[in-house]
Amino acid sequence: MCMHPSPAPVQGAEADKRAVLQREREALPIWQSRARLLSAARSCRVLVLVGETGSGKTTQTPGLLLDAGLAGSLAVACTQPRRVAALSIAQRVAEERGCQVGEEVGYRIRFDDCSGPRTRVLYSTDGMLVREAMADPLLQKYGVVVLDEAHERTLATDLLFGVCKAALARRSDLRLVVMSATLDAERFLSFFPDSRAAYVPGRQFPVEVFYTRQPEQSYVDAAVHAALQIHESEAEGDLLVFLTGQEEIEACERLVRRRVEAQKLPPLAVAPLFASLAPDRQLLAFRPAPPGARKLVLSTNLAETSVTVPGVRFVIDSGVVKASAFSARAGAECLAVVPVSQAAARQRSGRAGRTAPGKCFRLYTEQAFAALAPSTPPEMVRSPLATVVLQLKALGVRDLTEFEFLDPPPRPALLRAL
Repeated sequence: MCMHPSPAPVQGAEADKRAVLQREREALPIWQSRARLLSAARSCRVLVLVGETGSGKTTQTPGLLLDAGLAGSLAVACTQPRRVAALSIAQRVAEERGCQVGEEVGYRIRFDDCSGPRTRVLYSTDGMLVREAMADPLLQKYGVVVLDEAHERTLATDLLFGVCKAALARRSDLRLVVMSATLDAERFLSFFPDSRAAYVPGRQFPVEVFYTRQPEQSYVDAAVHAALQIHESEAEGDLLVFLTGQEEIEACERLVRRRVEAQKLPPLAVAPLFASLAPDRQLLAFRPAPPGARKLVLSTNLAETSVTVPGVRFVIDSGVVKASAFSARAGAECLAVVPVSQAAARQRSGRAGRTAPGKCFRLYTEQAFAALAPSTPPEMVRSPLATVVLQLKALGVRDLTEFEFLDPPPRPALLRAL
């Protein structure tokens, strides 16, 4: 059921809006590189597209491929690791292409399928495309599959690497685009035959980074204190705070509201953002604050990549994230709060520089940053694999050792999942 159709067009206002959207598209680095991008895509069956933050690769690439005829008479599927990204990006692209969501441009997320027989560009969560592959391993509805945010290496995206490689071997009319925000093209090029890399520069404003002098005892309290200091002292710009989950976000929201009222501060519009939040409430984080107010977005790592929260000039980074792990003591999967990687910390700080120069306040010391792991290991090598095993069986994989993983999971973990 499609829950978020675009409003019916109004001739004069709609034409003006389309003109503004077109100017914004033409200012994107990927638009200026589109001839080179399409030439590279035509020259191979697998294109590894490295696009920095702000390049426009997520919103523009699927439509460019479709319009160039690279999908033939079929559709283009573009995967996202997060529901809110698939939903919000589809809405933006539908606006740019002058259609309602669910017509030429649609999305598919868990419990919400806003696509139809005329949909040619589909933004889908990676998990939903895995489910589709269970019924159709060759993904025959699509002429091009775009795996976006590939550097995140989620379980579902890693499964899709293997699914797409097998489909490419059996379908001569299928193309694949792997899009990443980091320079890890060689890893993908060595995995996929007939592949080529292309690079698109980003559009990033400078971000000034600040550290604490001493470790913080409570990063939630420190985040509230920093947010209110910024709110009092900085002239303009919205705030984005990275926390680990719903409980922390709701506690932080209560503290902020209480202190704003007690200290009689100017209005602060608080917008939570986490995976289990209803999609319509998630979208509040992407809308402007009411007149006279500043917006404060309290988010998990959901806002780290994939989506841009407009207006953010200040980022407050707790330095931690909630990640799944196997507990030997409990004999089960659990969520643990762990330090982020340096790559994740840089992604977070970059959120402050998408539209103007910004500032990032890290609630940890510079020495603590230097001690962080350079990057986050793929979920496939650090997460429980029971769900993966079930999905592989549903995909028709009889011998798990025959499935082509980009990074094979540890054999003991695979055996434990069986």
